[in-house]
Amino acid sequence: MTKADIVSHISEKTGIGKVAITMVVDSLMETIKENMAQGENVYMRGFGTFGIVERKEKVARNITKGTSMVVPAHKVPKFKPSKEFLSVVK
Repeated sequence: MTKADIVSHISEKTGIGKVAITMVVDSLMETIKENMAQGENVYMRGFGTFGIVERKEKVARNITKGTSMVVPAHKVPKFKPSKEFLSVVK
């Protein structure tokens, strides 16, 4: 399912125009990205939590060249679904 499919589905379900729904979906995604960029987790009750995981620096190997390189410490976004979300999927 793509973002356009989501917008169409919500528009059909609510009767609100696709342009308004697109603005809301874009605004939601932008708000989540902005808060996570500031290091904050985003909690959505009944859906899940968008969080940040810090990866430590590590040494990686390039097997084809036989060389090693250092991968610096970095942050990675993660999503943890709620129990309600998981029960619906199962």
